[in-house]
Amino acid sequence: MADATASGVSHRRLVSYIDRTREYYQALGYEHPYRWARHQSSPFQPLVKPLRESTLAIVTTASLAAPEGFSEDAPLGRKELYSMPTRPVPEWFFTQDLSWHKEATHTDDPASFFPAREFQSLVEQGRLGSLAQRSWGVPTDFSQRRTRELDAPRILEGMREDEVDVAVLVPL
Repeated sequence: MADATASGVSHRRLVSYIDRTREYYQALGYEHPYRWARHQSSPFQPLVKPLRESTLAIVTTASLAAPEGFSEDAPLGRKELYSMPTRPVPEWFFTQDLSWHKEATHTDDPASFFPAREFQSLVEQGRLGSLAQRSWGVPTDFSQRRTRELDAPRILEGMREDEVDVAVLVPL
């Protein structure tokens, strides 16, 4: 690791994600600041069978296409839940409307947020039973209510139809 003093930086400066998120919502004109989701009882549960016998589904927050109305000047278009075949693995996802340090990183490697090939490798090694036929996309939206009341139940229903045992949520 490079010496921080060599670059002229003598200490770290931390950014408060919570404060930045509140400021972002305020700048967008939301009436109330962002309220962080809290789950008093987690929906997670132990596996009912070993991974080598389980079917796994991937859920990502990346989009397959630009949302309707997207432009560089007005980037917030309507974002819709989608499902897609897990194979073939898409070579590209739409990520231009999301926030990341665009000078320090990129989203050119879909495996970083849609690791289907990596999971298929685990299937071939006998460490994972199978990949679900469908994967799900929940493009980043700023509505906990929509996620909780609309998107999550639709994903759960689809996963039950596909007999999914394990879901991996990969946010971008």
